[in-house]
Amino acid sequence: MTTQVVTFGCRLNAYESEVIRENAQKAGLKNAIVFNTCAVTAEAERQARQAIRKYRRENPLAKIIVTGCGAQINPASFSQMSEVDQVLGNMEKLESKYFMPHEEHARVIVNDIMSVRETAEHLISSFDGRSRAFIQVQNGCNHRCTFCTIPFGRGNSRSVPFGIIVDQARLLLEKGFQEIVLTGVDITAYGEDLPGKPTLGQIVKRLLAQIPELPRLRLSSLDSVEVDADILHVFENEPRLMPHFHLSLQSGDDMILKRMKRRHLRQDAIEICQIIRSLRPDVIFGADIIAGFPTETDEMFENTLRIIDECNLTFLHVFPYSPRKDTPAARMPQVKKAIIKERAARLREVGQRKLHKTLTQFIGREIGVLLETENQGHSEHFLKVILPTFHTPGSLLKAQVTDVKNDFLEARVIQ
Repeated sequence: MTTQVVTFGCRLNAYESEVIRENAQKAGLKNAIVFNTCAVTAEAERQARQAIRKYRRENPLAKIIVTGCGAQINPASFSQMSEVDQVLGNMEKLESKYFMPHEEHARVIVNDIMSVRETAEHLISSFDGRSRAFIQVQNGCNHRCTFCTIPFGRGNSRSVPFGIIVDQARLLLEKGFQEIVLTGVDITAYGEDLPGKPTLGQIVKRLLAQIPELPRLRLSSLDSVEVDADILHVFENEPRLMPHFHLSLQSGDDMILKRMKRRHLRQDAIEICQIIRSLRPDVIFGADIIAGFPTETDEMFENTLRIIDECNLTFLHVFPYSPRKDTPAARMPQVKKAIIKERAARLREVGQRKLHKTLTQFIGREIGVLLETENQGHSEHFLKVILPTFHTPGSLLKAQVTDVKNDFLEARVIQ
């Protein structure tokens, strides 16, 4: 059995899982599984531990390696598990030497992530089971939101030089990928540590200019107050930059945003959505929202519900708040778990209605579909699409929407 990699969490983890997969294959590691964990919530870590125990029961002789943000931030929680053979930190997981099957290594290898000053540079040629590819343009975060442990799992912000991004994009295009997603922890911080301080918007502009054959480019989560003028210019003039933005919103109440130590207020989010929508009216927005942050009152929660309409959000990624050890928010007055659960359910219900409303607006329209399976894929707006006919996964097709079924656009191929 070759090495398997199980990925939890963000798109950056998905990219790094491919690095792990390629390094493990080159090292000749067999009969092993790597769990690339997430630490954004306590639930994410719980799910990882549950998956590890289940895998061990079903595969008593396989080697289990645990890495990712969960392992970086809290290595003891995984090293104490009898099912686990090795724990690697977020930098160590990207080094092939730790996957050499015949070399001796310590059971736990997790170094100080805050000492890392550069990104690990890897050119990968595939994404297992995927039709779109991810490119890491940035890692780490210089900000300290009061609820978040991710800077302690990823370190401070550091950017990938533009030339490496171009080389990676060209390699992935040669391998047949039709869509590339630029990803990182805080991608709007791109370039702050590089000579000349290039912005995210500048590298997007240059990437599309230097690779005219790239059909689709997409951006991962953005901080609304950090969207620069170059991103807006490219978005207005370049249809290959997909009309779908995901905002790191978290709340719609100013006091909660301040207690979170976020960089924006509610009006900042509303205004950036208005500006972007004025450039391309068909744009769709998604957002991360935390339900039940400490001290959140009913009135504060209502402000969050209102901003969903004020920003006209379509995709809601709802996180019920869970206290993370050693974060300032964990020491604030907590909202009762039953209230958190109720608020998260209300947000998801609103999100479902908003998604259905958006889907119905596409009936009769022509869309582009990137297929992930033989008959399912995503449109330019990242809406799920299902076709009545079968085609090669990875194909980029033109289709016309005929109906809406559950959370899918039903469409027929016209080209």
